[in-house]
Amino acid sequence: MQRHAPLGGAEFAPETTYLNTASSGLLPRRSAAALRAAIEESASYGTMGRDYFGPATASRAAFARLLDVPEERVSIGSSVAVQSAFVAASLPPGSEVLVPEGDFSSLVNPLAVHPGIELRTVPLEALAEEVRPGTALVAFSAVQSLDGRIADLAAVRDAARAHGARTYLDATQAAGWLPLRAADYDFLVCGAFKWLLCPRGTTFMTFGGDAAPDGADWPRPLHAGWVAGEDLDEANYGPIRRPAATARRFDEPHAHLSYTGAERSLALIEELGVAAVHAHNTALADHYRAGLAARGLLPRPAPGSAIVSTPGLADAEGRLAEAGVRISVRGGLLRAAFHLYNSTDDVDRLLELIGPGGASG
Repeated sequence: MQRHAPLGGAEFAPETTYLNTASSGLLPRRSAAALRAAIEESASYGTMGRDYFGPATASRAAFARLLDVPEERVSIGSSVAVQSAFVAASLPPGSEVLVPEGDFSSLVNPLAVHPGIELRTVPLEALAEEVRPGTALVAFSAVQSLDGRIADLAAVRDAARAHGARTYLDATQAAGWLPLRAADYDFLVCGAFKWLLCPRGTTFMTFGGDAAPDGADWPRPLHAGWVAGEDLDEANYGPIRRPAATARRFDEPHAHLSYTGAERSLALIEELGVAAVHAHNTALADHYRAGLAARGLLPRPAPGSAIVSTPGLADAEGRLAEAGVRISVRGGLLRAAFHLYNSTDDVDRLLELIGPGGASG
């Protein structure tokens, strides 16, 4: 068996065995240092710092490169829920929105509660075949938060196109380890505080599909504030008469500290490469699955995923926490998430603590 050391070198030295990236990622040392410097700077230069737009601009560009989409099609915000509400508001009354059963609430709930939307829920495995002529939007996560299942991205995308439906992909549990091309979807949203290792409050939205490059058929910028104007000096007061020509028209006034850290975190992911992270993460997950199988334990099927969720082990969470293992329980499943800062030793330690047959002693 090939052993796998952590990626990222000296960027990480956690005091825990951290297997909880599906909840939130570890902050690289370079990002933590940038945040400390920005906090010190804010004591003399205000909470927008000396360069409010610089880190956000760099983060937008890095995210665009990582997701293979033009920078002009990327907007920045604060949360997936806000972006889902925006997408919901862009749909005409009576629109049918198709979503998988049990997908994450931040994606689904703003669509479910929006007046005039008819939400239809189907099993993830049936998502592509359930798209029909009356479907206006298919909204789904690339990777399911609960159990790590990976959607059949190509099948859903092709089915939506065949029926004239738009696609809205949540890449929060995928971007950073699963290779994706954002331009393949009409909307893609990503909360970057998990696998992209950014501070909370860092969220990206992309506009792809068949939208005109100049944004002529993009939705109205319903939550646009002053940062969404083409000329920031003239966009401070009254209605914005000239929205930005790019997806910046959909920006929220961003949390400066979040994007100060994000700039450094995204740079690290770029340096390592998503392909390398993907190979590393999935090798560790496969090693863990093999170890579970040797103990007679069967995780939820999620081939190729960096997330492994196993029934019958929920009561082990407290014992693991006492031993310094950070992991989570979701829906009665013990959920382990393997990322670039993990190693084969981390997997072996988790399996040893689980014990033979998942013994609780």
